[in-house]
Amino acid sequence: MTANTLFYIIIAIIIINFLVDKILDALNAKHFNDALPNELQDVYDDAEYQKSQNYKATKYKFGILTSTFSVVLTLAFLFFDGFEFVDNLARNYSENPIIIALIFFGIIMIGSDILTTPFSYYSTFVIEEKFGFNKTTKKTFFLDKLKGWLMSAILGGGILALIIWFYQITGTYFWLYAWGLVTLFTVFMNMFYSKLIVPLFNKQTPLEAGELRDKISAYAKTVGFKLDKIFVIDGSKRSTKANAYFSGFGSEKRVTLYDTLINDLNDEEIVAVLAHEVGHYKKKHIIFNLVASVLLTGLTLFILSLFISNPVLSNALGVEKHSFHIALIAFGMLYAPISEITSLIMNVFSRKFEYQADDYAKNTYKGEPLITSLKKLNKNSLSNLTPHPAYVFMHYSHPTLLQRIQNLRK
Repeated sequence: MTANTLFYIIIAIIIINFLVDKILDALNAKHFNDALPNELQDVYDDAEYQKSQNYKATKYKFGILTSTFSVVLTLAFLFFDGFEFVDNLARNYSENPIIIALIFFGIIMIGSDILTTPFSYYSTFVIEEKFGFNKTTKKTFFLDKLKGWLMSAILGGGILALIIWFYQITGTYFWLYAWGLVTLFTVFMNMFYSKLIVPLFNKQTPLEAGELRDKISAYAKTVGFKLDKIFVIDGSKRSTKANAYFSGFGSEKRVTLYDTLINDLNDEEIVAVLAHEVGHYKKKHIIFNLVASVLLTGLTLFILSLFISNPVLSNALGVEKHSFHIALIAFGMLYAPISEITSLIMNVFSRKFEYQADDYAKNTYKGEPLITSLKKLNKNSLSNLTPHPAYVFMHYSHPTLLQRIQNLRK
């Protein structure tokens, strides 16, 4: 296959992905004004439902603008040899392949982030502000950006440097060493993300002694689940939207509750949400997701190893001198359809796991407070309660609110 053919295959993949996404978005938008099913009539009153429709429509229109800008920028970069320009720029500073790659990706990532920051800023301080969600200050917004760049440079740059080093030493067998490295990093982050990374962005404090903690502890005992680490995170620092999540294994397992969740829900509802999270742990969903992630990473790296040394990959992006980092970019673009398929499969499993975790909460605690908590959370985030089935299939990692309520009431 010639570099020219590969170039147009990459262009076709980008355009087709964009068109499919826009078609799905348009189908979904047609359902924004649907009448609510009987089971969801009590989620919104008329004024709130109108507000949710306005929010969805605003986000939809803004999404068209941002995604169009992104795809036009990518296509312009390809047609006008942007990758070759950045590669030449990086080569002015070093002849070491690792240093060149780090400078190359640094320029690409920071440049891309700077160009898209106005959209992110508008989304946060205009759209989210208008609908009452935003609590982020401009200082926090830009500090988050800087911290994100720093984390990407240290963690992403470190892993990339090691992978290229493995490639230099072992050739096409580099994928085995890279897989081992990424696996260790993935397990480590699953264990210690909340302990090491979250504090860089948010304050976490142990849930104080009192009625809520007593109820959580009492429930944990009934299901034989040792849960000493219950933390509250200051989610209200950035948004009014609420969440809760489970992380870690063994002695490092912990539940993190957003302060907004504690403010929005009563104690019974919080325990029901927690029971759902415990269900994920008890049903080994966290282990499954971790193993699946590791296996998919191994598969991706193996396929990468079959093509990474082929100069056609670099040539397809307009770069004559073959290099690992340029070939990696081309491979990533070509791999997008496979990535879409694996994401679809993982979403199918994820939706199944959500049902199982809901069932666990219903059977070990109560179903009704979980239903009322889900309604409140969807109401407070102005969620779309009538999404198009095709959009749900392609993008949702959770069943819809209606599907979850119907399952909980079986």
